[in-house]
Amino acid sequence: MTSILIIGYVWPEPDSSAAGSRMMQLIRLFLDQGWSVTFASAAVASSHMADIEALGVNKACIELNSRSFDEFVGQLDPDMVVFDRYMIEEQFGWRVAQQCPRALRVLDTEDLHCLRGARHEALKAGREVGAQELNSELAMREVAAILRCDLSLVISDFEIGLLCGHYGVSAKLLWHLPFMLPQVSGAGFIPYQERQGYISIGNFRHAPNWDAVLYLKNTLWPLIRKRQADARLDVYGAYPPAKAMRLHDVVQGFHVRGWAGDAHRVMARARVCLAPLRFGAGLKGKLVDAMCCGTPNITTRIGAEAMHAALPWSGIVTDDPKTFARSAAALYRSESQWRQAQENGVRIINTLYDGSRLGAQLLARIAGLRENLASHRLNNFTGAMLQHHTLQSTRYMAQWIEAKNRRNGEGA
Repeated sequence: MTSILIIGYVWPEPDSSAAGSRMMQLIRLFLDQGWSVTFASAAVASSHMADIEALGVNKACIELNSRSFDEFVGQLDPDMVVFDRYMIEEQFGWRVAQQCPRALRVLDTEDLHCLRGARHEALKAGREVGAQELNSELAMREVAAILRCDLSLVISDFEIGLLCGHYGVSAKLLWHLPFMLPQVSGAGFIPYQERQGYISIGNFRHAPNWDAVLYLKNTLWPLIRKRQADARLDVYGAYPPAKAMRLHDVVQGFHVRGWAGDAHRVMARARVCLAPLRFGAGLKGKLVDAMCCGTPNITTRIGAEAMHAALPWSGIVTDDPKTFARSAAALYRSESQWRQAQENGVRIINTLYDGSRLGAQLLARIAGLRENLASHRLNNFTGAMLQHHTLQSTRYMAQWIEAKNRRNGEGA
């Protein structure tokens, strides 16, 4: 039986973030093949984490900077190891390469952290993203992790283009894998007349989401209320801090709800989704959820980036605040425009996010790599060089930290 080890940055929380949903999609794909899946993490358990053991996943708690992981992974001897984001590859990649050299090493980037960071820095500086922001230390770390792996799963074709064009990564090391979703029929959607209010949703711990909430509160919502005096917005999101709850304003129709419980239920009852993202990367789970629930949206160019190819968008895309407010009010009031946007969303999901097709293509790529892994690695000299230097430097730092921790433990 094929054995898969997934090393998680956190335990999967599909109800809290798009990253958690993405991870569960991969887990289910592997389980559907009859493969043995082990999910290991050094993160603290959360009350919101998925019950992966109920699905048949083996769960393992591991430690950072500890040779106990060497023993664990050596005994497991997986056929493939999936690293959940670049920092996990940094921490455990060299140990996997040393203990299980024949295992296929796959990096799930989730989104390009360096692109998100570059856009954030550019936004704060009030300028367009350029080489100064893109060529950051974070980018060096993330791209190095991509180069060290046999394959990296990239959720956005825009990011594929950036990695190949700006950073010079070979396309042979990358695989475009958007969200893998079931087909949507639209037959069960709540009709236009039975929906009320606007909705905004997103994990408050994710910086682009918090910025979007503040942008809504301070700039966009006052403009919308000028056009719709009775407009109401419900703001949902995981892990709401006290500063977010203080934005709640009944008089202005700005209702901060916090945890949604069932994100699809609240999304399906809203008439329009607002997602004014000013920076970020990857694909936006909130907009995928909106389309799956038949809820049209107003978003920005970054919000819609890489999400719909050449297909018509499921709403309006604009970066201009006044246009955003005007478009929101128009979409909210026009049933014909709203229905067309809804139909566009269904077409986008069924055309670009077909889980059966995307899953089969990924499995075929994995099978091909496993059959030709030696030659694949020979053609990745830069990755081999980075792996060599990582083994010579990172492992000694890790061993020093381990020895220090051991001494501190003995001293206690």
